[in-house]
Amino acid sequence: MAADLAKVVGSAIPDKPVAWNKRDLLTYAVGVGAKADEYPFVYELDPNFAAIPTYPVVLALKGADNDLNLFSERVKSGPISGLPKLDPNRVVHATQSIEVLKPLPLVSGDGWVWRSRYTGVQENKSGLILTAEHLLVDPKGEAYAKLYSSSFNLGAKVTGEKFTKIIAGPPQGKPIPKDRAADYVVEEQTTPEQAIIFRLSGDYNPLHIDPRIGKAAGFGGVILHGLSTYGFTARAILKTIGGGDPNSLKFYGVRFTAPVKPGDKLQTSIWEVGKGPNGTTEVAFETKNLNSGKVVIGNGIAYVVKKTQAKL
Repeated sequence: MAADLAKVVGSAIPDKPVAWNKRDLLTYAVGVGAKADEYPFVYELDPNFAAIPTYPVVLALKGADNDLNLFSERVKSGPISGLPKLDPNRVVHATQSIEVLKPLPLVSGDGWVWRSRYTGVQENKSGLILTAEHLLVDPKGEAYAKLYSSSFNLGAKVTGEKFTKIIAGPPQGKPIPKDRAADYVVEEQTTPEQAIIFRLSGDYNPLHIDPRIGKAAGFGGVILHGLSTYGFTARAILKTIGGGDPNSLKFYGVRFTAPVKPGDKLQTSIWEVGKGPNGTTEVAFETKNLNSGKVVIGNGIAYVVKKTQAKL
């Protein structure tokens, strides 16, 4: 197949069946650090029991399975129109966003699908960036969430020249204010077992449990799933701006900038930066790994229905 990057954009990916139940929601909650007093997320009999709104991000790998999956098989993909075959071992998760369109039911039932298409491609001297749009769709065809994810294919060469074509993507946030301290700062300790718990939500990549693979990849051992850190940061925003209300987070997007090891301490700094759409507050944020001193989540943007005036 001849390479033609322009053909990538707009091409659809086959629908994937997905499913979840209450146990899956509880498992995800502890995988992203939910604490004993976060009853709406950790206690199924709480009158406000709900999914943490970022839960759909795990469905791409979980699928509709109730048991384990083999990661190497799960990440295999068919040929992408316009692209040569890419090396899955040279792919890094670069960005992730989610727009919550409707509250997630506690149990999916059958017939839900993960519907995807490529909406962007960029080639530069370092490799290839692919952006995909995903919709979580119920059996009646109603979308409950719209997500964008981009992957950086390290060293991939298609044309050998700079190329960019993007037809859709998530909103981009405002820069973090440099002239004032954060409005909220939340520190949380991950545990040495954090990746062991998070992988039960469907991402069984051995990189996150086998130190030999982490060392071979240049990380010095096991690293935490980026989507676990993603969930920790979302919880910090829910707790502060959203007052703990699961329905307060309407949009949330980040760039992954550095790894986290299980047991590292995270610090999320949050700034209110203006009005968002539909009565929300726009926030900018970043999460730092206090063990390494590096920012691990950057370019943060969220639209939140503000529920509290308190500052932490």
